[in-house]
Amino acid sequence: MIKNDLFLRALKGETVERPPVWMMRQAGRYLPEFRALKAKYDFFTRCRTPELASEITVQPIDIIGPDAAILFSDILVIPQAMNIEVEMKDGIGPWLPNPIRSLKDLEQVVVPDVHEELGYVMEAIKLTKEQLDNRVPLIGFAGSPWTILCYAVQGQGSKNFDKAKELCFSQPEAAHKLLQMITDTTIAYLKAKVAAGVNAIQVFDSWGGMLSPVDYQEFSWKYIQQIVDALKDETEVIVFGKGCWFALQEMAQSGASALGVDWTCSARNARYLTGGNITLQGNFDPSRLLSPPADIKKMVKQMIDEFGKDKYIANLGHGILPNIPVDNARAFVDAVKEYQG
Repeated sequence: MIKNDLFLRALKGETVERPPVWMMRQAGRYLPEFRALKAKYDFFTRCRTPELASEITVQPIDIIGPDAAILFSDILVIPQAMNIEVEMKDGIGPWLPNPIRSLKDLEQVVVPDVHEELGYVMEAIKLTKEQLDNRVPLIGFAGSPWTILCYAVQGQGSKNFDKAKELCFSQPEAAHKLLQMITDTTIAYLKAKVAAGVNAIQVFDSWGGMLSPVDYQEFSWKYIQQIVDALKDETEVIVFGKGCWFALQEMAQSGASALGVDWTCSARNARYLTGGNITLQGNFDPSRLLSPPADIKKMVKQMIDEFGKDKYIANLGHGILPNIPVDNARAFVDAVKEYQG
């Protein structure tokens, strides 16, 4: 039995004494302990070495004490497994030297055996579960098919992902073929993660807000829906679409256990758009963690008051920034733990 199951109870919509709290990217670069490992090992070595991934996952549980752990990994392990080369370049971020720009380019792409290509992730889950020793639940994750396509086609991060959109709008057959291959791989990958022991999964649609509401339905949501349909009977599924407030109403009907919202959508609007019946997660502006700890605590209390303590998971509206002081991250977590409605 998991000793602190607050996160899982909130996902099921149960009444709780206070909301659970965790932070996107909590296993990472704002922690000195993480930076020490980063200085020794390159990014994908950390992802591919179960002992390192496990150590990084558990660090924030020991240091700042959130109510759930999220496995240290990256959304781009999926294209790597699909035979799309991905590097992590200093100062640039993800770099894909052979981007997909046509149907012909798709000939090299495969739907892999996830146990063969991503077995190291399952090993990391097993090691992490041992280290967590049932203290808190463990979250596994994947990027949305659209978000993965953005990198696979653009070849790197972008402010507008114009090349990714160009493929969708000028060669929709190629785009949909790639999206379906990513979806099939992601479903197999997340099912393997559940079998390996994760207690919930989150789908990150980091670039969903780049699309218009109509294009979002065609090139993103219908693929996320396939993932939710495939996983919802096996585990709790959280969908987080950054900038996707316009799709919250449809997302709420999807069968997902919870929806993440970013800081541009108020609690009131999020509750209204989702009909008030689904657990919501979010939505503190990550940059607000640069405020003094006393201010952070006040703002967190206000945030919980606005969302309500039930059917709610306190989190950031996107990943924690690298320049956040650890004491400020701890103030965020502590403020939720101290909450009294």
